[in-house]
Amino acid sequence: MSDFTEMELPQQLLNRLEAMELTTPTPIQARAIPHALQGRDVLGLAQTGTGKTAAFGIPLVAQMLDYGRKPAAGTARALILAPTRELVNQISETLKTLTDGTPVRVTLIVGGVSINPQITRLSRGTDIVVATPGRLLDIMDRNAIDLGSCDFLVLDEADQMLDMGFIHALRKIAPMLPEKRQTMLFSATMPKQMNELASTYLDSPIRIEVTPPGKPAAKVTQSVHFIAKAEKLSLLKELLAEHKEERTLIFGRTKHGMERLMKTLDKAGFSAAAIHGNKSQGQRERALAAFKSGQVKFLVATDVAARGLDIPDVKYVYNYELPNVPDAYVHRIGRTARAGKDGEAVAFCAPDEMDELKAIQKTMKITIPVASGSPWEPMPGAKPASKGRRGGGGGGGQRRGGRPGGGKPEAGGAADGKPGGFRRRNKAKKPSKHSAPSAGRHSS
Repeated sequence: MSDFTEMELPQQLLNRLEAMELTTPTPIQARAIPHALQGRDVLGLAQTGTGKTAAFGIPLVAQMLDYGRKPAAGTARALILAPTRELVNQISETLKTLTDGTPVRVTLIVGGVSINPQITRLSRGTDIVVATPGRLLDIMDRNAIDLGSCDFLVLDEADQMLDMGFIHALRKIAPMLPEKRQTMLFSATMPKQMNELASTYLDSPIRIEVTPPGKPAAKVTQSVHFIAKAEKLSLLKELLAEHKEERTLIFGRTKHGMERLMKTLDKAGFSAAAIHGNKSQGQRERALAAFKSGQVKFLVATDVAARGLDIPDVKYVYNYELPNVPDAYVHRIGRTARAGKDGEAVAFCAPDEMDELKAIQKTMKITIPVASGSPWEPMPGAKPASKGRRGGGGGGGQRRGGRPGGGKPEAGGAADGKPGGFRRRNKAKKPSKHSAPSAGRHSS
């Protein structure tokens, strides 16, 4: 379908799309919207940055406009659940833009802010609730919302809800909705549990798969540096210095580790901010606003920001620490190369992160090009390092000290700073233009 005007959308909504300069649907929108408008349950699989929000938002708003009457007090007509505050905020902003000038009401329900104003807004009745599962349960515990007349349920980034344990919340929320409803489930990846989730909550859904699960945007250039943990910071600083004016995301595992890294970078002259679970909602919103405006060029984050950040001009994504879950890597690098632009994803791999790298490459069915160093392999007779304690820097420890993530050194390290129990598999590759001269310094 080449144009939104070819879909059976209300003129009021077409006017909004034109005002938003949205004329041509993306592939996921072109395929999902017609089925959704017909009332079909939809299982949509597409990589991040492909327009999934509008794929369910447009048919949802179109059907809201058909009601012709206000919702009853304390009720909602549609419920959209997403795993993080950032993603919920993004969805809410998109829907509010779509409904500007129409009678359709959109209500945002997230934690980190006072619950009372949210309860007050819900008491008037609303068309669409966009919520994180935890805060919605708090609202339900206070009997402040009646979902019995909710005709629509949307689960966005459902795979992350599984990863974050929100399936338990969903099991409490879904029974409060009518059995006869339209349900749409959207995700960028398709883990095994997703089939169970779909069969439980969707009724004969149409499955729409735009890109194979686990595939990043086509214009992301990926690379990996095999580097000792204690040398990550110096390499990161050197690489960031090459593009100080480009918006850059830096991902790691832990809240404390990323807070320390942000402060270290800021002191080193890099305009940096951080987003993680220890930040209040206000702090997270201010950090995002500064990053979007260009006041801050470097945003340091945990996986809380891997989804829900729709910032088209993020040029670089650094995986300072590789994630435990391979799909999280796909979402992280999906923050760049959005809206058809180019982007670069750079990964750092310490000795104890080899398993994570192998899992990522297996999931994506690719071998990530090496920028510097060479793969680590266990030394003959060496005991495997314990991965039970990750420490503030994340990723476990084969080295002691010298890492911005902090935390106690783990077992298996070496006091002299060499990677205990690991050696380079092959002769180290010469550093590329994206590598520091020190990247292969400690090969064994």
